Amino acid sequence: MDDRYEGQLTMRVLVTGGAGFIGSHYVRELVGGAYPAYGDAEVVVLDKLTYAGNEANLAPVADSPRLTFVRGDICDRELVADLMGRTDVVVHFAAESHVDRSISGSADFVLTNVLGTQTLLQAAHDAGVAKFVHVSTDEVYGSIEEGSWTEDHVLEPNSPYSASKASSDLLARAFHRTHGLPVCITRCSNNYGPYQFPEKVIPLFVTNLMDGKKVPLYGDGLNVRDWLHVDDHCRGIQLVLEGGRGGEIYNIGGGTELTNRELTERLLEATGRDWSYVEPVTDRKGHDRRYSVDITKISTELGYAPQVDFAAGLAATLEWYRDNRAWWEPLKQRAALAG
Repeated sequence: MDDRYEGQLTMRVLVTGGAGFIGSHYVRELVGGAYPAYGDAEVVVLDKLTYAGNEANLAPVADSPRLTFVRGDICDRELVADLMGRTDVVVHFAAESHVDRSISGSADFVLTNVLGTQTLLQAAHDAGVAKFVHVSTDEVYGSIEEGSWTEDHVLEPNSPYSASKASSDLLARAFHRTHGLPVCITRCSNNYGPYQFPEKVIPLFVTNLMDGKKVPLYGDGLNVRDWLHVDDHCRGIQLVLEGGRGGEIYNIGGGTELTNRELTERLLEATGRDWSYVEPVTDRKGHDRRYSVDITKISTELGYAPQVDFAAGLAATLEWYRDNRAWWEPLKQRAALAG
C-alpha cells in the first residue's frame, strides 16, 4: 500500500448516495451515534436527488452540525475533486439500482455506476483518502442453483444493472492493484426496511396491499432471494470501513432465503389479504433464479452476524409504511408505479 495512506485519522466521511434508501440509513446511524468509533466524524452527503433520492430521508439528523448535504452528481469531476480534497474516508452507495429500469434503458446505469465510480476512485486516489468502501451487490455473481457464493466466485451478471455494478467492482479492484488505493468492496443480498423507495418488491407489495390493490408476481414465483435488514447491512459496512483489509471483498447477507411466493404469502398474511390480490405477470427477462452469499469471511475477520430477525424486521417495516403514508404516497404518485 502507498505510504501516503498510512496513519491518517478517520474524521471526515464522504457518503455518496446518502439520501437513498441504504445510504440514508447509514447516515442516520452514523450521525446518530450508532458507530462509536466514528462518534465525532463530520459527514458530507453527496446525492444527485434523482427519483429514488430524497432529502427527507435525512430529516431525523438534518439539524446535526456534523452533517453537510451537497446536491451534486458523482460524475461531476470538479465537484468530486473538491469534496475529496476534504475527505478522509469514502462510503460509496450512489448507484442506479433497479433491474427493471435497467432492462428498459441501460445508459443511465452505465453512466452512474461505471463512470461515476471511476470519477470517485480517481479523485480519491488523487486526494490520498485513507479508505474507500465500494458498496455493491450479490447480483454481480449471477445465479446459483445450490450452495452459496464466496467472494472469489467468478462474476456472471445477467442484467444491465448487475453488469454495470460488476464493472464498477472491477474498477475498484484495479485502483487498489494499480495505485494502492485502500478500497474494500461489499456485496450484499436483498435489503429491506424503512425508507425504501416503493418500486422495490417489499414496499411496493405492502403499499399496494394496504390500498387494496393487486401485486405483480413474476413467473412461477419460485425465484429465491436472501433477505437482509438494512440495519444489519449498514453495520456490516461500518465493520468493513473500520477493519476491512484494502483490496478485499466482503459478502454481507441476512441468512433468510425465501422464494418470492413465500415472501408474498407473508405480506398477504400481514396485511389481511388473500391470493386474489396477486396478479401473475410475465417473468422478467434474464430473471436470476437464486441468490445466496457465503458470509464466512466477514464473520470470521470482522465479527459480523445478522442481528435482525426477519419476522420481527418485516413486522417493523410494515408498521413503518403504515405510519408513514405521507412519505411514500407522493413517491408512488410521482413515479406512476404499477398498482
